[in-house]
Amino acid sequence: MIRVPGFLLKRLYVKGSLKNNGDGFEFKLKNSLGSGYAYGLPPLKIDGEELPAERCYFTVEGKALGFPAVSKENPASLAMNREATITAHGKSLAAGPHKVTMSFVVAGLGQLSFDFTDAIA
Repeated sequence: MIRVPGFLLKRLYVKGSLKNNGDGFEFKLKNSLGSGYAYGLPPLKIDGEELPAERCYFTVEGKALGFPAVSKENPASLAMNREATITAHGKSLAAGPHKVTMSFVVAGLGQLSFDFTDAIA
């Protein structure tokens, strides 16, 4: 199986986009690597703590897809140069830096993961 280095996947994260919203936190991904489809979105981790998948959403062009709903029949797709917002409900973040780990399950590649550290202003 081909291995994709985390430093390449880290380029998906839009620096400075980590912020609290009314019901948790969110951040943005922008696909500059090539069109992609994930048929699984494992739970997010924030500062090493795994968040419940049912509280996490992948949103592109206003269409929100809960992490548990992502499957081979209902993939999460992100076309080249498009943005997605990843939202986690029920957990706001304190000011300061936080480490976020995100994973995708991709056909032919298996589970791919990357992390980034950014600060809530």
